[in-house]
Amino acid sequence: MTDVTLWHNPRCSKSRAALALLEDAGHTVLVRRYLEDTPSLQDLRDVQVVLGLTALGMARTREAAFKEAGLTRASDDAAVLAAMVAHPILIERPVAITPKGAVIGRPPERVLEVV
Repeated sequence: MTDVTLWHNPRCSKSRAALALLEDAGHTVLVRRYLEDTPSLQDLRDVQVVLGLTALGMARTREAAFKEAGLTRASDDAAVLAAMVAHPILIERPVAITPKGAVIGRPPERVLEVV
């Protein structure tokens, strides 16, 4: 089966559900706890390209840290990505990454689209 890297927050029910779906389907999952192992700016840019989203499309805009970082819905990609590096809680989760592509697992079943 396809190897999957999952940017995962074990406290998030959607992230736990996505991990369970992948494992139940027999996939080997490399779990990256992105809150502890923060993606670099380059990691975020690389995943952004594969996702085909703006930085805002990858961000949790309702988190308090979004406003605290001085961000708005008008903020540019550079500002949002920099804030995600400084405050990884702003990264929407889970993110499944495979050789076939990447997807944000909302709903969790979306992770199966890239395996």
